[in-house]
Amino acid sequence: MTLVVERREIVGRLEALPPEQARYLAGFAYILSRAANADLAVTDDETRLMEQLLEEYGSLDEGQAVLVVQIAKLQETLYGSTEDYLVTREFARTATDEQRRALLRCCFLITATDDTITAEEASVVNEIARELGVDRSVLNSIREEFVDKLSVIQRMRREAAAS
Repeated sequence: MTLVVERREIVGRLEALPPEQARYLAGFAYILSRAANADLAVTDDETRLMEQLLEEYGSLDEGQAVLVVQIAKLQETLYGSTEDYLVTREFARTATDEQRRALLRCCFLITATDDTITAEEASVVNEIARELGVDRSVLNSIREEFVDKLSVIQRMRREAAAS
């Protein structure tokens, strides 16, 4: 009973958000879920990081962040590729350059949760960047922050060390 009341209170606080902020948070969470699901699995660590990022970038409390992330993960699972482009383009239309860059950096953080960004994950983040309208030089600059996590770089370094 207490859990139901607590969830209703969280939903009530979310419903009280201004519509623009609610749309921003929904898009932000959905796109993070898209990045997390690039390898066709969203781990508990990725989920926790998405919740933390929503608390930080969305000014949500923990309960709200948990609920928003769960909804976004469900939406991504149910509608995935059919909605990906539409959600990302809508987010790009309303977000500032700074918000788009922050989201892109968060996508890299999500894909690097296990200390490796696979080629599939990098491809999805590149696609998200294109749909967000992020300039190639900005994408490259953000990617450079995560170069040690890229699987291709890790593999090249292992091979160089082995020779």
